[in-house]
Amino acid sequence: MDWQVLTRELSLYLESQVRVGFFGSGVGLSLVLGFGVAYACYYLNSIAKKPQLVASNDRFCRFLEEYCPVVTETYYPTIWCWEGRVQTLLRPFITSRPQVQYRNELIKTADGGQISLDWFDNNDSSYYPDASTRPTVLLLPGLTGTSKESYILHMIHQSKTLGYRCVVFNNRGIAGEELLTPRTYCAANTEDLEAVIHHVHSLHPSAPFMAAGVSMGGMLLLNYLGKTGRDTPLMAAAIFSAGWNVFESVESLEKPLNWLLFNYYLTTCLQSSISRHRQMLEKLFDMDLVMKARTVREFDTQFTSVMFGYRSIDDYYEDASPCRKLKSVGIPVLCLNSVDDVFSPAHGEKEWKKWIAWSSKEESPHCSLELSPRSPRLYQ
Repeated sequence: MDWQVLTRELSLYLESQVRVGFFGSGVGLSLVLGFGVAYACYYLNSIAKKPQLVASNDRFCRFLEEYCPVVTETYYPTIWCWEGRVQTLLRPFITSRPQVQYRNELIKTADGGQISLDWFDNNDSSYYPDASTRPTVLLLPGLTGTSKESYILHMIHQSKTLGYRCVVFNNRGIAGEELLTPRTYCAANTEDLEAVIHHVHSLHPSAPFMAAGVSMGGMLLLNYLGKTGRDTPLMAAAIFSAGWNVFESVESLEKPLNWLLFNYYLTTCLQSSISRHRQMLEKLFDMDLVMKARTVREFDTQFTSVMFGYRSIDDYYEDASPCRKLKSVGIPVLCLNSVDDVFSPAHGEKEWKKWIAWSSKEESPHCSLELSPRSPRLYQ
């Protein structure tokens, strides 16, 4: 292609269509065209990149490359909005929401509480007409997310085309159900998730069973897998945008711009999720103090760490960090993170390098991480 000819012809065309002025002049058009070409070159050379796939086991990598080729394909972010924080802020306003019809189920827990599950049975599945053997995917939303989040709806929509059945695990007290005990949830305590997994498996013991977690849901799922090892009915799992080291995550969120854009908002979401249960929670907590929190760390210090019996916030964050449990994971897990994710900053990759150094000696086939250059964070 002759770029000089193309540029000259485009300039002549624009000059004939645009009112004479700076941008209608040859100089203005040349600047506009030059900027456009420069931006395109920068986008293709610096923004659009192939993800980095890291794992200690070559066999697992070859499996992913063959059956999940997207993990090696170049990722092209939205050309006019590729920065992760901007994408995250715009996502709620421009993301579509597929229609999903749920069947709700409330299950009881050993301590007298209840958990809300939203089922998408996919009874019209042509791939798996037999419900007893239809693959089941358990979905875990983010920090205060529920089955109504757009990313969960899209996951179900995609699963529907594959013929799968889905069930969404809503943490206690955030999906409209009442708290029957003064207890909610956290990233480290896996008791509710264990109860849900065994309940779902008991209903469909012959069906392949998998799970996918987003953000805090992914952290909870990894902590569960690290605790149970091979002793789980799950066959495989996918983790999206998990925070690997909670200390680094909260430190990143407390930087001035990130606090303004995300931390304060997340804190208000957490406070909102418990405010309607205030009468129940006031039995154990100083709710006035909890509602004064202005960061996620302050909220966890006054509420979450106290609820689950940790001596300090550091003890809770230590226990909640999935990077410390990777060695014990006993099923295949694919984890996807973006390098520019403020909740899981790029320097958290060093935790993976430690794990790879260990697992290369042990020949562990169970975990793989795809690092995407840029993508929006799915907080809720």
